[in-house]
Amino acid sequence: MKKLVLGLAAIALIILVVSSLSSELPSYEPERDYLDLEEALVKEFIFAKDSSVIELPEGHFLFSQSLSLDNKKHLTIRGKGMDKTVLSFKGQKSGAEGIKITNSQHITLEDFTIEDAAGDNLKVSETDTLIIRRIRSAWTGEVSEENGAYALYPVLSTNVLIEQSEVIGSSDAGIYVGQSDKVIIRNNKAFFNVAGVESENSTNVEIYENEVFNNTSGLLIFNLPGLTMSGGYVKAYNNRVYDNNLSNFAVKGSIVSAVPKGTGVIVMATKDVTLFDNEIKDHKTSNMSIVSYELFALEQEDAELSDEAEDRGLRGIDVDFKNDLDYNPYSGRVYAYENRFENRFLLPTFSNDFGLLWAFKNGFKIPDITYDGIIADDGKLQDQAHLICLKNNEGASFAYLDAANDFEGFTTDVNMFECEGE
Repeated sequence: MKKLVLGLAAIALIILVVSSLSSELPSYEPERDYLDLEEALVKEFIFAKDSSVIELPEGHFLFSQSLSLDNKKHLTIRGKGMDKTVLSFKGQKSGAEGIKITNSQHITLEDFTIEDAAGDNLKVSETDTLIIRRIRSAWTGEVSEENGAYALYPVLSTNVLIEQSEVIGSSDAGIYVGQSDKVIIRNNKAFFNVAGVESENSTNVEIYENEVFNNTSGLLIFNLPGLTMSGGYVKAYNNRVYDNNLSNFAVKGSIVSAVPKGTGVIVMATKDVTLFDNEIKDHKTSNMSIVSYELFALEQEDAELSDEAEDRGLRGIDVDFKNDLDYNPYSGRVYAYENRFENRFLLPTFSNDFGLLWAFKNGFKIPDITYDGIIADDGKLQDQAHLICLKNNEGASFAYLDAANDFEGFTTDVNMFECEGE
């Protein structure tokens, strides 16, 4: 008994010391020298014709209002380079987005930077065939929940390509693709965001050759209730996802405010997901997690969407998700193989309940791959609908949580999940 008491006291002391360590938030501080070209560029957007090019000159330009396009076809917006053409919406007085494009076809944006919009830096909705190429989208200064939610935000769109771009400082997700089909996200950098890259309720998505680091969480593949379509058929490969341990600075009550810091990849309530040949390392909670929406709802059942989150149109956890009869809250047909895992951290973070779980159930060790094990009441783990296949993941440790049964069946034995891929 004395040894047990001493052991628990030691654990409590370690948790107290580690939790007390301050966690500074980073800053992005580019030098800017603004020029006034607002009136001329606003006119170019207003009078833009189909099959034309809006040429953005070299320089740093400050705007007090959104730049908008609606119902355009075959239009290109082109700058002189990410480091040469900067559109800043710092102190914006009118509109929420920096650039807003709706109901269009064959739109290309390339070679410029967008900064400091009140809401989303770039939002494109109901558009078919969209290319976002070599766009840097950022909020300057120390990262904060006051920053806009999404740096690059295509939604309700088809045939989307996002490549060679950078996203910095989003208080929700850097690259966020929602309710879209036929999406490619490749060769991008995401850092200093709450979520680096997020595919939400989107289908036929390929995410590859991205570098995702120093966010709260790296890559999220989510399927949420109450939306116009369900997500699935997502492939993520050849990505480098590392050191995503930033303190969560999302608006309280928003869904990403529930994302634990120190998570590399999270697959939540999504079917038909394939992850292979990724390098995922150095996360304080888990390198990869496969979970149900139910786990998020349980964690947040007493949380309320803050007034600020509601005012900004952010989604919170829907604790009544079971009333959506079209929604399946469980992950399944998730295949993770030939990924490479490492972790330089000897102790987990104790900023969330998972760190405490690893302390008491896993000898303080941080598992590379975790699965909450929550499935439908009438389901079995071996059912095709709930299948999780893990194979040939180099250096990977594992934890099956059995979260629905108060972790009674917690195990690190991966054998029952070793099966062939697709």
